[in-house]
Amino acid sequence: MSETQAVTRGSASNSRDNGTTAIISAADFLYLAAAPTFAIMALLTSVFGGGSLDALCGASPLSGMVPMYLLMSAFHLAPWLKLLSQRRNSVRRC
Repeated sequence: MSETQAVTRGSASNSRDNGTTAIISAADFLYLAAAPTFAIMALLTSVFGGGSLDALCGASPLSGMVPMYLLMSAFHLAPWLKLLSQRRNSVRRC
């Protein structure tokens, strides 16, 4: 009977590990999705308008949605830079 309980516990822990792995994978995807998403939003906002007309009246070039999206994209580049540095390090080790 103790062997049956051990097998049952083992399979339960494997299912929990699979669930945790799936959550971590989803979090990693979201972690990498921010920078490209903000860059696309900046591009779409600049192409299809949506910017303010204040730029024509001498307002700061950093005002408006496009610069904000570009700055947000730049601030979220850290995961991409970390991923690239890890890949370069793994290539150098081989």
